[in-house]
Amino acid sequence: MKVLFLTPYPTEGASNRYRVEQLLPYLEQEGIRYSLRPFVSTTFYGILYQRGRLLAKAAHFLVASLRRLGDLVRAIRADVVFIHREAYPLGPPIIEWLLALIGKPIVYDFDDAVFLPSSSPSNLFIERFKFPSKIAFIIRKSTWVIAGNDYLASFARQFHDRVTVVPTCMDMVNVQPKRALKHDSQVIIGWIGSVTTQRFLCLLDDVCIEIAQRYPEVEFHYVGGQHELEGVERMVYRHWLLEREPEDLRSFDIGVMPMPDDPWTQGKCGFKAIQYMAYGLPVVCSPVGVTTVIVDDGHNGFLAESPKEWVEALSRLIEDSSLRERMGQAGRKKVEHLYDMKVHAHTIVRILREVNKGRSGSMDGLEPERPS
Repeated sequence: MKVLFLTPYPTEGASNRYRVEQLLPYLEQEGIRYSLRPFVSTTFYGILYQRGRLLAKAAHFLVASLRRLGDLVRAIRADVVFIHREAYPLGPPIIEWLLALIGKPIVYDFDDAVFLPSSSPSNLFIERFKFPSKIAFIIRKSTWVIAGNDYLASFARQFHDRVTVVPTCMDMVNVQPKRALKHDSQVIIGWIGSVTTQRFLCLLDDVCIEIAQRYPEVEFHYVGGQHELEGVERMVYRHWLLEREPEDLRSFDIGVMPMPDDPWTQGKCGFKAIQYMAYGLPVVCSPVGVTTVIVDDGHNGFLAESPKEWVEALSRLIEDSSLRERMGQAGRKKVEHLYDMKVHAHTIVRILREVNKGRSGSMDGLEPERPS
């Protein structure tokens, strides 16, 4: 069997990296051949979220579009086409329609509420060219659907019967936890993300100011985003780099994940919390969507809604290094048990095999496996 993966981003894109690329070694172990075809190249990704540079972006987009048309030829030689999020970022689902027209079985995977309007602050003009309504069409034309959480699965089940929930996972064999526990007051509260989520940091403005006043030695480290805040001197901003991501995460003492509660964030897969926990960090997160399932409040971290709750949770962790250690260990154990790629890879392999087998026969009566 050969699988053609059509993804929106290169390795630098987190969803592509964690939902597709870290699955590939498990496919190799099963003797499944594959071809990985991202729409955006690494060079294009480097300027994609920068403001301006419209001509350069347009040139890259044209090249990427031509390459995607070439992928239709590659699809002819594939047994199964695995589409992560969408095959083409703009307009109606032409690529998916053509794949269905030539009879290619499609496994569709999504990890965000991509059926809702959204756009990057750096590319707001693109929003008018997006067709979020096409996601329902893609789901209908797919043979099987993989959703990142129950909220997304509920949407998919309006249009398809074969839907399986697979969370965004960590491949724990490659994750080394935080090296050493600090017992002093120089605690680092860390956040890692991108320009698309840095706007959530404003939810912690009052929290950061109060924590900075209570604990002058505490530092706030933001990786991949920047949010200037007067009154807080010990703030460190770093550009996100793929090769430095593990080092940045291990440098944190506490991981934070603030989010508003809205339809878009309800569809998030809580991966930031999973990532922190995998590295042995206690977390403080907004109680939004699947985060309330990932974080066991008071056991591997805290769920905090109001500024008062955030300050109380962070204060407890800052003042008690043993609490940080216990929660960090509990979080890592939960990831190993429920959010490790090796736990879910067999489910995706099974889906691919079932879809391929169904090319020559009926798949009626097959029930999707629901990972626990």
